[in-house]
Amino acid sequence: MKDLDKYRGCLIGGAAGDALGYAVEFMSEKSIFKQYGKTGITDYELTNGKALISDDTQMTLFTANGLLVGTTRGKLRGIMAPYPSYIAMSYKDWYRTQKERYPLDKETPFACSWLVDIPQLFHRRAPGITCLSAIRAGANGSIKEPVNNSKGCGGVMRVAPVGLYFEDTGEAGARFDLIGAEAAAITHGHALGYIPAATLTHIIRQLAHGDVSVDAAVRSALSATAELFKEEKELPYYLQLMDKAVALAGEDISDLEAIHQLGEGWVADEALAIAVYCALKYPEDIDKALIASVNHKGDSDSTGAIAGNIVGAHVGLSGIPDKYKTNLELYDIILEIADDLYNDCQMSEYSAYTDEAWVSKYVKRTYPNGQKPTP
Repeated sequence: MKDLDKYRGCLIGGAAGDALGYAVEFMSEKSIFKQYGKTGITDYELTNGKALISDDTQMTLFTANGLLVGTTRGKLRGIMAPYPSYIAMSYKDWYRTQKERYPLDKETPFACSWLVDIPQLFHRRAPGITCLSAIRAGANGSIKEPVNNSKGCGGVMRVAPVGLYFEDTGEAGARFDLIGAEAAAITHGHALGYIPAATLTHIIRQLAHGDVSVDAAVRSALSATAELFKEEKELPYYLQLMDKAVALAGEDISDLEAIHQLGEGWVADEALAIAVYCALKYPEDIDKALIASVNHKGDSDSTGAIAGNIVGAHVGLSGIPDKYKTNLELYDIILEIADDLYNDCQMSEYSAYTDEAWVSKYVKRTYPNGQKPTP
């Protein structure tokens, strides 16, 4: 059974890890510990009073939008394309926020996301080169027809909404894991770029819709991934790395030493491995999980975002300390997206019920009642 607190916790936890790590993403470990002390960064670095999110959270929000636009079209018109096509459309909108100025002309080209009405999303926060180039080329990558050979973490860091949105936690849920992988493959064509996205989707599905431990969710996900991609030649290497992450979480070594054995997180398999290690090491304490996940020389915002998604989906928003909620950029918008994923489209072409706010966002592609947050 799905739990609103977990939906909110997953997305806010991911944004919190993203914001905490964004401040140190390109810093060496020597610089991090020199500037923030022996424990590294443990609180937000504020800019104009806000903890800034990066492209990780931006793209996560657009992933959610794509899912909801697809379902809304299906329910109101009785026909819809596969979910990845709507996600790809939303990524094109995100691309425009990185290349054009606010406000957009939403008709040229056609925009499918109300998120382009949020001026804060037009800030460039170190967007991934692979994401930008693949979307500029059409955002038409897939597992069967890869657009490149990239295994960067830009695919896995944005797919948590897929795990939240689809509830089936049984064997039939494999098709939802595949949607997560396809969402990553839109821009990242290497198997190690999209396989981790399937694993993360499964972990989030298990945690958000059932009463299971992080350990159980991870083990279930790895088993499901092994079956889903059993013909993939990269699978043995991937599973070996993930098994190492699981094993290291049970060892009495420092977090930094463990992370060094898993990589730096610039590629998807390493980013997920680091996040899984931190989530397994501190499953009930998101503060410790986030701090461990970002204080290293690698892709700190992405490893922090993924760890936050996982532990946040487990402990819920109620389990996240106030220090990670206060001053978080776009906090209310992130909660709104989480609530929309939870509530889903309640209208249909056969019902007289109308939700004007929903129609505004997912049919007319406009912020409800024409009200837009100030820049």
